[in-house]
Amino acid sequence: MVVVVMACSWYHEASDEDIEDYINNVKKRPENFIAQPILRLSTAPCYIDGKLSPRCIDLRPFALSGRDGIDICPGGLTRVALKKGSLVVNSSQGGGSKDTWVIQ
Repeated sequence: MVVVVMACSWYHEASDEDIEDYINNVKKRPENFIAQPILRLSTAPCYIDGKLSPRCIDLRPFALSGRDGIDICPGGLTRVALKKGSLVVNSSQGGGSKDTWVIQ
């Protein structure tokens, strides 16, 4: 099944004609498309509806590049899929965030 996902968060199942059109668009302008595999995300406990429940997360670390090299910041942004079973962690499509603590 091919699912067309748009930034506005709607989707539909693609028909054979939709798939053919999409393939033709990729062949015409391949530089406009990016392919990436679906990754298995880590999970973390989240307090949702009064109880702890696992949710998929990813950690976005921050690095600063300067004249003296690269420094890695202690912490980062942990993005969370708020819907159970979802892999969508970006906030523009229903994801959330968690505080990220680094304890040394």
